[in-house]
Amino acid sequence: MDISAAIGLLMTPAGRRNPYPAYAALHAYGPAIGLSDQVIVHSYEHANAVLRDPSMRVVDRDLVTRRFGQWFADRPAQRLLNDSILTTNPPDHRAMRQLVSGAFTPRRVAALHAAIENQATRLLREMHGQVDLMERFAAPLPVAVICELLGVPESDRAWFRPVAVDFAEAVEYTLTEESAARADRAAGEIRDYFIGLVADRRRVPRDDLTTELAATFPQGAKLLGNLALLLLAGHETTMNLIGNGTAILFAHPDRIAALRTDPGVAARYVEEFLRLDSPVQMTTRIPAGDAEIAGLPVHRSSEVTVLLGAANHDPYRFASPGTFDPDREDNVPLSFGAGAHFCLGAALARLAGRIAFPLLLQRFPDIAPAGTPTRRDRLVLRGYESLPVRLE
Repeated sequence: MDISAAIGLLMTPAGRRNPYPAYAALHAYGPAIGLSDQVIVHSYEHANAVLRDPSMRVVDRDLVTRRFGQWFADRPAQRLLNDSILTTNPPDHRAMRQLVSGAFTPRRVAALHAAIENQATRLLREMHGQVDLMERFAAPLPVAVICELLGVPESDRAWFRPVAVDFAEAVEYTLTEESAARADRAAGEIRDYFIGLVADRRRVPRDDLTTELAATFPQGAKLLGNLALLLLAGHETTMNLIGNGTAILFAHPDRIAALRTDPGVAARYVEEFLRLDSPVQMTTRIPAGDAEIAGLPVHRSSEVTVLLGAANHDPYRFASPGTFDPDREDNVPLSFGAGAHFCLGAALARLAGRIAFPLLLQRFPDIAPAGTPTRRDRLVLRGYESLPVRLE
């Protein structure tokens, strides 16, 4: 497969279902590819360097406006994300991230462990026969946990699930008018909900993250943007990790028993799930000035596309990258990025995976696929639409 065919494949439904042949072709060509106004980085070494380089900026409000016009920057979903740390560059980014990450104290993280275990156990008790694992477990678990963290009442949590899924369309490169409209509607609903929740917490503070962030964020727009980002980051990454990881286990049934009988190995399994089929496949940077990547000149107006999924399959970094091997040494995937913009949802996703997989396998030791799974047609956030399983 030549370079043009590999890049073109990624933009097709077939390529999005299975991007790994295209990644292999890119690796055979070299560590990065220079196009007219874009550089595609797919080697682990150079992807890691770009993500950690402070001169590589995320696409913030000003860059979105210049590139796509004010009409796009003013769309509800884009406007909401533009007020979050996801699309904020220095000097504002560091102060904003400190406000958000400072709320994840050891006490709150410990409480998250109990919340994940309780929610997972409850969901598993309600499952029997043949079910869609995405609908019954992989999607509701992270929504329930992030909602508990934020202090969203239990009666509102079922409403959050489809809204969170639609809002996630906003970060896709392959937005259509239909998917953008879904994301905009969801963003409006999420914003209105959090306005009410914040007002309630300011009247009557509680022991939850919304109360804490409402007390520390000086500006309402940035508070709402980061609450929405927490919902997005905490939901999508964990949901895709559980779905992708379960499918990998089905393809390697000889590896299931060890994870079921020894939860102590779960951390290694989770890292290999993240590497082999990353929940987040790519991200974008814009250089602050003219630069160079892997010997390629990068103009300050160029877009640098970092293929996280390809970096995790770099044969120069991982031996036999297409092989599932939870016993790999020095297994540090770039699934959640690196550097200043390391994904906020990473810790939650990893913790949820370490808890959820052993509980699932212990509850249903004979779990097996029960039909054809369906991938979501997405380029950035990689996961399943449905994953039918037989539990008994």
